[in-house]
Formats: sequence, structure tokens, C-alpha cells
Amino acid sequence: MTSSLRKDLLRIEGAADPGPGVLPILHGIPSLPVDGAGVDDEMRRNLAYGAPHSLLPYTRQSDYDRLRTERELPTVVLENETLTATFLPSLGGRLWSLVHRPTGRELLHRNPVLQPANLALRDAWLAGGVEWNLGTTGHWPLTCEPLHAARVTAADGTPVLRMYAFERLRRVVLRIDAWLPSGSPVLYVHVRLHNPAAQETPVYWWSNIAVPEQADTRVLGPADHAFYSDYVSELRRIPFPDLDGADRSYPGRVERAADFFLDLPSRERRWIAALDKTGAGLVQTSTDRLRGRKLFCWGTATGGKHWQEWLSGPESGYLEIQAGLARTQLEHLPMPAGATWSWTEAYGMLQADPESVHGSWTQARGAAADALHRLVTPEELDGALAWAGELGEAEEMLAEGSGWAALEVEAGTLPSSPWLPFGCPGAEQQPWRELLTTGALPVSDPPAAPVTGAHWRQRLEERAADWHARYHLGLLRLADGDRDGARVAFEGSLDQERTPWALRALAALTPEADQAADLMAEAHRLRPELLELTIEALQALLRADRAAGALALVETLPAAARAHGRIRLAEATAAHSLGDDDRVRRLLAEGIRVDNMREGELSLDTLWRAVHPGLPLPAAYDFRMSEA
Repeated sequence: MTSSLRKDLLRIEGAADPGPGVLPILHGIPSLPVDGAGVDDEMRRNLAYGAPHSLLPYTRQSDYDRLRTERELPTVVLENETLTATFLPSLGGRLWSLVHRPTGRELLHRNPVLQPANLALRDAWLAGGVEWNLGTTGHWPLTCEPLHAARVTAADGTPVLRMYAFERLRRVVLRIDAWLPSGSPVLYVHVRLHNPAAQETPVYWWSNIAVPEQADTRVLGPADHAFYSDYVSELRRIPFPDLDGADRSYPGRVERAADFFLDLPSRERRWIAALDKTGAGLVQTSTDRLRGRKLFCWGTATGGKHWQEWLSGPESGYLEIQAGLARTQLEHLPMPAGATWSWTEAYGMLQADPESVHGSWTQARGAAADALHRLVTPEELDGALAWAGELGEAEEMLAEGSGWAALEVEAGTLPSSPWLPFGCPGAEQQPWRELLTTGALPVSDPPAAPVTGAHWRQRLEERAADWHARYHLGLLRLADGDRDGARVAFEGSLDQERTPWALRALAALTPEADQAADLMAEAHRLRPELLELTIEALQALLRADRAAGALALVETLPAAARAHGRIRLAEATAAHSLGDDDRVRRLLAEGIRVDNMREGELSLDTLWRAVHPGLPLPAAYDFRMSEA
């Protein structure tokens, strides 16, 4: 059998795709002053560098539920004698499945359902497969967005899947080339990042690989130390795998959620594997640029189990092994102006002696390293890196991504290239095309989708004459970290017309909780039917200790809005603040299901314990990650 590439369909039970929100994400990612044991000067610099001022130009993706139906998703499949790899271009290019054909074994956690949940930078995220993460700390902005995809044919006839996008937070061009050579026991994935700007930009990359978890699954890598985070205490360097008398390389035996960033010595080959009781499982390896490796587990406590069921349904436990540019996911690296970085990853089934795999740590990692060398050598990986550098133009389009890169091509900030055909701008980009051609941004309500970039800001700095243009000028200034300038622009927008959009943006820059609540309450009154704005207004009132005002707002809402999980949670929180715990207990007894419960959020836990002291927390309300 020769290597092949084909289009196909994935039939799966799933919720509807999350719709794009109207409200831009105005907050950023704070820098973390980590100075725990073992944090060296290089890591300290990376930890302090590159946190974005906001997540602009992106909007939230929180409009989803947990009602699932039978769905069909377009896929692209690579196949040879040994492996079948299935990709989802419409969901961030995710590698959804990797099947070892001789044994029929699925090497990844192939989620039986498609269920969005609030774990990503923009909210919606899916568990399973291999997710490519570019941008900043967290699951990337395009995880639930389509990428462009095309067929490329190598000089030797090997078919290649090319997926690509323009990531707009960092303004970096991403290209992923994946291929399965005839007879190869591994899938090759070549990643290329390009900074087209005339200035340095912070960069973050992690390949997040979900694999099945059993009690006897062991995660192996070439390290004797790790940087450890348990979501409570400060990041610190520890011996690995033994911690507090337990072997943490068996994540199915770990009680609480934890991150272990393996501290690979510079001389060691870059790899990580998750192997079962027979010594078999997935291995990931790469060329040297991809330096970091990580183990993440949810833990065996009630909260961790609930999270896994929330994401994948019952009996679908998984863990993640990951690979990144830096040693930890709290770091960003400076990418010079005009720079291009690339590396090649390989994924395949590793089979090592099971007695050694489950022996001492030295025995286990040695056996896995030897098996990896038999599977794919460092020289073969270096050869694949050079081979990918010779790949040519896209030939046949397989999937279409967004029109934002095409807009930047028209604006002159990205080159037009047959290697990466970005297509044409669409309806979402049309207002900004008009700014390019006429010099004026057309007024619309709701506003045009946001953009970022110095060239857009310059155009609006020169001629922002109406409320809409001044609102967007404020967003552009905020994205650049110019909070004072953003405030002036939002106030100027409001001087021309009171809109919920500028009121909300001004509230985000207002440190006084009471004043921010007033602005958000006014914004809600101007657009009471916009649920995401209503939820933010309620949260602002509660932060300002105005529980009575929050309950009064809830009382004005139609029944369908009041039934929403976030609204019910806000109602219960306000009632508790006012001492009406009978109302809280009634709401909890009826059920409060928050479909976009945030990873690490303890609101339901806290509320239950406040009104039911001493009673056990129901599993449905247990989203804890750091307690047994």
C-alpha cells in the first residue's frame, strides 16, 4: 500500500459549534511573578515577558450548550501501511485520530462526543486528539475555528496535508505540513511559524496530545526533574517521578490535577511517551527546537473525574502529554522581526519491554529511548525537517479558513503566496476593506468585528470621526497597551452616541467597581436581549456588592434568559449575599447547570457549601481541581 490522502466525513454525537460572540475580549493574560525553587534566570525572564495586554481582536465563543445530536464533520485522512491519521480542518486543524493499522489500536484519546467546554482563551474548547496551540498561555484562539487546508505533492510523489492560518493576536503566520511516507511507522508533522512584522513578537507553542488513561498507564521522558504545578502552590522544580512518596509517572494513580513540565537536559533527545501495562502506546518526538515536554492529569478525585465526564462522557478517562517551545506553558519567547522558526514532530506507536517499562525509572526511560531509536532515529527526523523545507505550492484546496489573512494581503501586511493561498475576504472583513478603499470605516450596530495592527490604528488615528470609528480606535489602542488613550477614545465615542459597546469597554478600564457597575447596567438597558452582555452586567453588579440590583435585573428578564445557567448562578449568588439562603437552596435543588463552567472555577462548590454546611458536595457541582 502506498501513502494516500483523501477527504472523508466524521460522524459523531456532538453539540452545535459555538457561535462567534459580539463582545471582544478586553482582558489580557497577567504575567506571573514566579520565583519558586529551581526557577533560573532564563525562565524568570520568559515568565515576565510577552503577556498580552488583551485578547483582541478575538471575541468570546460562549454560545453553546450540552444538547448533542448526530453530526457530520469534514475530515482529511492520511494513510499508509501502518497508520491512519484523521484531521479536522474545521476545528483548528486538530489531529483527531491516529490508528495503528496492524493492531487496530487507537493511539490518541478519540473523544466519543464533541462537547465544547470553557477551557480555552475564547471559552469554547474540545477534549481529544492533538491540538496545536499558538499565541499565548492557554488553548489557542483558533481551536474551534477553521483553518485553510490544501493538498501538496512532494517531489517523490508523497501526498502532504498543508493547514495554515494567520493568528491575529500575535500576527504570526502558521503553516503545518503533515505526511505519512510509504512504509513509515510514524506520522510526520512539520510546523513553520513566520513573523512578518518589522518588530519582535512574543511567541508560544504547545502541541497538546490527549491519550487514554488507565491506572497502569505510565508517562516516560528523558528527565529526572520537573517543574511542578498543583494549581495551588507556586511553580517549583522537583525530582521526578517520585514526589511525596508516590510515583507521579503513573497519572491514573494521582489524586489531584497537576502539571509536570519535564526538565529535559540539553543533551537529551526530545520525546515523551504514554505506555500501558504491555509497554505499548503513543510516543511523540521532535527535532531540537521543540524543547519542552509536559504531563497533565485531571486526578482521580471527584472533581477530576467530573471534569473528564463533562468533556468526554462516562468511562472516557484521558491524560495529556505535550510538547512546547519553552520549558513551561507560563513562558513566552521573543521571535525576531521577519524570523521563521520550524521543527518537525513524529507520532507513532512505541512498543517496549513491559517489565522494563514498569521497572525503575532508569530502566523504564532507557527501554523507551531504545525502542524510540528503533522506531525513528534523530537523523531521520532531521532529514524530514530538511525534506519539508523543499515542499512546494498548494495544489488543491481541501478546506477554507477565515478571510482575515486575505484582508491583510489586501492591506499589504502579508505577501500573496502560492504556497499559502488565503482566498478572498468575506462579509466579516468587508467594513475594513471599505476603510482601505474609501478611507472611511462604515458605521454599523453591532460594530464591525475588531482588528489589530499598527496599520489599522494609523488609519483610524487619522480620521476617526464617528462613534463607531472612535470605538474601534479605542480597541486598537487597548490592544497596544495604551489604556489611557483607549479610555479617551471610548469617552469620545460616548460623547457622540451612548452605545452598549463603548459603555462596556469603558467599564473594563474603570477601576472603581461601583462606577463600572453603573456603566454595565446602562449598557444592558440599551441592549437587554444580548445575553452575554446581561451576564457581564450581573457580574459587575455582584463585584460592586450590589446584590439587590442584580436580583432586580434578573426579575426583568424573560423566562428563557432566567433559565440560563449563568443567570441562575448569578441569582443564587445575589440571594445568598442578601441572606435569602432558602432561595439559594431551592435553585440548587432544581439544578444550576452552567454549560460554560470555567476550568478552575469554584462558584458552585462555594455556593453549595455556604448553604449546606457539613453536607457532601454533589458530584454535579464538583469542579474542583486542587482538593480531594
